[in-house]
Amino acid sequence: MTRSNDVLLVHGGTPLEGEIRVRGAKNLVPKAMVAALLGSAPSRLRNVPDIRDVRVVRGLLQLHGVTVRPGDESGELVLDPTHVESANVADIDAHAGSSRIPILFCGPLLHRLGHAFIPGLGGCDIGGQPIDFHFDVLRQFGATIEKRADGQYLEAPHRLRGTKIRLPYPSVGSTEQVLLTAVLAEGVTELSNAAVEPEIEDLICVLQKMGAIISMDTDRTIRITGVDQLGGYNHRALPDRLEAASWASAALATEGSIYVRGARQREMMTFLNTYRKVGGAFDIGDEGIRFWHPGGKLNAIALETDVHPGFQTDWQQPLVVALTQASGLSIVHETVYESRLGFTSALNQMGAHIQLYRECLGGSACRFGQRNFLHSAVVSGPTKLQGSDLVIPDLRGGFSYLIAALAAQGTSRVHGIDLINRGYENFMEKLVELGAKVELPGGGNAV
Repeated sequence: MTRSNDVLLVHGGTPLEGEIRVRGAKNLVPKAMVAALLGSAPSRLRNVPDIRDVRVVRGLLQLHGVTVRPGDESGELVLDPTHVESANVADIDAHAGSSRIPILFCGPLLHRLGHAFIPGLGGCDIGGQPIDFHFDVLRQFGATIEKRADGQYLEAPHRLRGTKIRLPYPSVGSTEQVLLTAVLAEGVTELSNAAVEPEIEDLICVLQKMGAIISMDTDRTIRITGVDQLGGYNHRALPDRLEAASWASAALATEGSIYVRGARQREMMTFLNTYRKVGGAFDIGDEGIRFWHPGGKLNAIALETDVHPGFQTDWQQPLVVALTQASGLSIVHETVYESRLGFTSALNQMGAHIQLYRECLGGSACRFGQRNFLHSAVVSGPTKLQGSDLVIPDLRGGFSYLIAALAAQGTSRVHGIDLINRGYENFMEKLVELGAKVELPGGGNAV
């Protein structure tokens, strides 16, 4: 049963206006926290958002003997891994919850303790995120893995060794796994077809500050020369470009204007080009970017998601809501997660006209074209959206439902809003600051 504080009433039809701030990237900060496990000295991580994934990792680190405390400035954590120890299996399972991040503890714990335990893992249901590949990678480094009823038990009877790995797909999670394992492995590790997202580059910066030797080539090859010991780091996390784009899409869909303090042009260039093609306006400043709907019609577009530097899959769902208000037929080809378009059924329930297809409606090479997945969409607009009962399916889809509810006429009941806390810091407070009319059931204020 859905808890009453996990439901939000959204009274739509009001443009979002005002300013919000984005802090460090969800796809970097928890991984940088895990990296602190590798060090022989304390680390300082700044610009940390207060999101659930950060709290999960903090709890897991503390279970393993890492001291985690607030730093001198807001959003700063000090992580001291001096006394790393084994953790109770039941405690690990309880803290991990639905997060997939514990899989990234494997390499650091194998280096520090010689063993690790990973419980069954959850995460957003948006398509294949194969955990087995992580274990295959760890075996190549020399780890042994035993499957047990409550999870996977890993051991490194000897020092892990560098290896050559070619990813079948430039997966962010797999690239992170290799980086966090290779830095203290003996010899050289060569990773080809690696992910090169800005968050991966920032993680490499963190590891280099700790004493790692890592080079990136232009052909998606990363080479890591293992070292005997790493120290701590002092690092300010790059801002969350995915959250920034979500608020930009909210401004467009509600015909509003939002200044996103902390947003940076460099990591968002591909999104900004697409935003401009749709008809959105933006102004880039030293401290952030203002996004707004300039009036008039929005333009239908053809869009294909891809790994960086392509159009990020996490940008797709929020922008599709705005595309329901564009004139003509927009085509969206999802090439990263095969199930990421499932959220559109709720938009159709609200009055959108979105048809899904198994065929590849685009020119990019795609893994899903012959595999019977509904991974292409045709969005016909503009259509007026009406308030509805919505159940959040995943993180980005959930925020997209919020955008749709805010753009719609009437009131929507959005169920499962706690899932949005995984990646959006204080999102309800931000909605109120932007003038959104939201409340908890029973008339309570959302904040």
